[in-house]
Amino acid sequence: MFKTAGGNASIFELDGVPQLKRALPLALQHVVAMIVGCVTPAIMVAEAAGANVGNSDKLLLIQSALVVSALATLLQLFPIGKSLKIGLGSGLPMIMGVSFAYVPSMQGIAESYGIAAIMGAELVGGIVAVIVGLLVTRIRVLFPPLITGTIVFTIGLSLYPTAINYMAGGVSNTDYGSWQNWLVAVFTLIVVTVLNHFGKGIWRLASILIGMIAGCILAGAFGMIHFQSAAEAAFFQMPQPMHFGIEFEPSSCVALGILFAINSIQAIGDYSATTIGGLNRTPTDEELQNGIVGYGLSNMIGALLGGLPTATYSQNVGIVTTTKVVNRCVLGLAALILGVAGLVPKFSAILTAIPQCVLGGATVSVFASIAMTGMKLVASAQMDYRNSSIVGLAAALGMGISQASAALSTFPQWVTSIFGKSPVVIATLVAVLLNIILPRGKEMDKELP
Repeated sequence: MFKTAGGNASIFELDGVPQLKRALPLALQHVVAMIVGCVTPAIMVAEAAGANVGNSDKLLLIQSALVVSALATLLQLFPIGKSLKIGLGSGLPMIMGVSFAYVPSMQGIAESYGIAAIMGAELVGGIVAVIVGLLVTRIRVLFPPLITGTIVFTIGLSLYPTAINYMAGGVSNTDYGSWQNWLVAVFTLIVVTVLNHFGKGIWRLASILIGMIAGCILAGAFGMIHFQSAAEAAFFQMPQPMHFGIEFEPSSCVALGILFAINSIQAIGDYSATTIGGLNRTPTDEELQNGIVGYGLSNMIGALLGGLPTATYSQNVGIVTTTKVVNRCVLGLAALILGVAGLVPKFSAILTAIPQCVLGGATVSVFASIAMTGMKLVASAQMDYRNSSIVGLAAALGMGISQASAALSTFPQWVTSIFGKSPVVIATLVAVLLNIILPRGKEMDKELP
């Protein structure tokens, strides 16, 4: 597969087929960097759904997360209809995976309406993303770095309580808050943090994975790990389309639809970082449009296959910009590895055996990174009185209302579902509206004493 008649392509070239012995280690590097982040949202959503999702369904969610991420990545790498006016996929060296950005909203939907409502909302969200892709050059003005930064910052903040509950062992477990859970969680966090700041090469890139392995070893000493489900799981199983069903619950569709629009715009940042850092140019309007349209289509297909929403993975963008390895076949091999892993239920079952305290210790740093990424985007704009008001009010109302959702109890259920389950929707609406309404620059200065 990785040889051509005319020789072997360079890993630093976008096109061409490099030698397998050069491509494989680099592909594994991408897999290691993102696989934990890819499957953890599936585990978190399954936990939020509670008794309605059994162990077999949890395995299917993890399997589908890997398979759909692989398909979405391949579509971005090797577009369909690129010669036409509107293609599907950017053709850029991007990795796609299940995104934490959707987790707060998906947890609320899973608790209230079940997994089927997530799939229906994801299908609608994919359509929203396609529309955004077709209009991207016109509507991206509504989402400058100040606004996208505020939204990303709010997403990170909203995930902190989940991480802390996981560190304590998971609210559904009888040993929630035990010293053993906290010891394992803090140990895992320390390993991840040390490797992030002192590790080099693969040790730093795989810090979360290595931290989780170390945490699992300690958790095993306390008898927290059980592999019964892994022993019972099959060696091979194809995804089961429509297994969870499709339910178009209006408030869920609105909530995820807004997130899809936001992530479509936010993806421009990852596309730009990849082309600037890896290809020494900016992305073309055609690449942006086709990439976002492909993102929407892959999520529509993913919903039918039972996969959770995907998005561009910033950590893999970082690998591309750091190593300058932009060859699409290298990233395509990474996608194939993900896809094969998704067809092996035993692999998925092993992942479900990871204690929640280990997941919490490993992912709290990821959530902190998400919040700080948002802060960096916010800080790229001038933080005058106007912009500070936008960020402060959007985050305050978004986080405040979601944490006191009972305050909306007198409103219809759909109001609570859209605005009370996740802070992202309110933060987005407030930030965009204030950015449009509030006067800028000298106009604001004249009104201040």
